[in-house]
Amino acid sequence: MNEHEILDMYENAGALLNGHFILSSGRHSARYLQSALVLMNIDHATALAEALIAKVDDADQIDLVVSPAIGGLVIGQEVARLMNKPFIFTERKEGEMQLRRGFSIADAARVLVVEDVITTGGSVCECMAVVRQHGGKPVQMLAVVDRAPDEQNRFDVPYATTIELNVETYAADDCPICKQGTLPAIKPGSRGAA
Repeated sequence: MNEHEILDMYENAGALLNGHFILSSGRHSARYLQSALVLMNIDHATALAEALIAKVDDADQIDLVVSPAIGGLVIGQEVARLMNKPFIFTERKEGEMQLRRGFSIADAARVLVVEDVITTGGSVCECMAVVRQHGGKPVQMLAVVDRAPDEQNRFDVPYATTIELNVETYAADDCPICKQGTLPAIKPGSRGAA
């Protein structure tokens, strides 16, 4: 599956949105990728998971797949299913990323972290910190879409994505859309809804 096919998948699902969005990172953007609209189609979820698995450095060295909630849940579980690996997720409680629901990580477990869309990579970094706190070792990170591919050194493990889109983002206090005052900002991401 190539980048053009993946982009078509997002467009056909109505998952490339234009407007005024507050991203999970708190940055603003005129474009938003709503992966949930793509991943609700099981065939799409499987195809994207297969494309991600093709980028795994050494599948035999993976013990566990972990995703940050909520965006990474569907794609992370599908990657784990196809790799025949256990899957768990981290989630926020009172603003702090945590391991909950009775999940545990075996000491020194080699972890593949999977996310749907990354910009700053903040949720992934928080997820990896939780993995380390619980004795696991993140060995690679995968994401369907990287909307800030020019951002270097976001992660301290190797990472790969299926598609890179340069989507301009702005600090909240320097957002030209806010300054125009014509479109209200909405927050469709995983850290709260508008």
